[in-house]
Amino acid sequence: MAGLPRELVQRLYATPPDRFVAARDAAVAEAKRAGDPATAREVARLRRPTVAAWLVNLLAIRRPELVADLGQLAEALRAAQRDLRGAKLRELTAQRRAVVGALVAEVRRLAAESGEAPPAGKLPLAEVEATLNAALSDGEVAEQVRTGRLLRATSYAGFGEVPRPQLRLVTGGAEEPPVPDRAAERAEARRSRDERAADRAARAERARRRRALERELTQARTDQERAEAELAGATRSAQNGAAELDRIETELAELERRRAVAEQELSRAKLARRAAERTVTTARRRVGEVEAAVEALDAEEGDAAADGQRAD
Repeated sequence: MAGLPRELVQRLYATPPDRFVAARDAAVAEAKRAGDPATAREVARLRRPTVAAWLVNLLAIRRPELVADLGQLAEALRAAQRDLRGAKLRELTAQRRAVVGALVAEVRRLAAESGEAPPAGKLPLAEVEATLNAALSDGEVAEQVRTGRLLRATSYAGFGEVPRPQLRLVTGGAEEPPVPDRAAERAEARRSRDERAADRAARAERARRRRALERELTQARTDQERAEAELAGATRSAQNGAAELDRIETELAELERRRAVAEQELSRAKLARRAAERTVTTARRRVGEVEAAVEALDAEEGDAAADGQRAD
């Protein structure tokens, strides 16, 4: 994996888990097309992260400066525990809660920005928080978080390093029995009390945040139901409007068809009228000619009758 391009690995581990396999297979195919079978094999070995691990990877990839601050805080915590500085440890423990809370809020924001994460109420933020707390105590987890290649969420039972073994003084003769270190025991007891107090405070803070999130979830669900009702109403209105538009367009098409038929009938009627006008004109002219002939014949007959009377 060390030889893979950083940008490629970050792109894959910033991909939502439900699309990781498809993106990885596409990267393998691309490497094969480029004639790089070694890279193809390395990419094929990459494993899909869980949703919680993907969210932590998204934080490391998009906001590496915040993860770096987490590493610095982890170093300060370990130093305070080694030096048995109770006041400093309590201060850092409070700072740890604030930093982890801020990182969880940033994870929620990044998930919303991605547009591909589960709804806010279904985000595994408790697993994300547990992983970030583990990174403050476990160097290996911290490195996985920093590189943005985490495969699954993890947790840590408590804070503090593994107790060091007691030393025994060996002289030239027999082995001396272990000498109990009372100061170390008292410091360990104080540290245990501090840790228990920090754990109680952390549980109380988580309970407070859970109540706030549950109220936020209830309000979000109410808003969702209202929005879905408005969407259903708008959908019905759009469907009714589309049906009305279809009806009007159908009527308009029928009117256009009837108009075309009427225009054709009008054209034929105009042609028939012009033909009839020509026929009427011809008939009138013929009537005039016949009437003139009849008048001429009548005149001839009148003249003939007059001539016959004069001859008698």
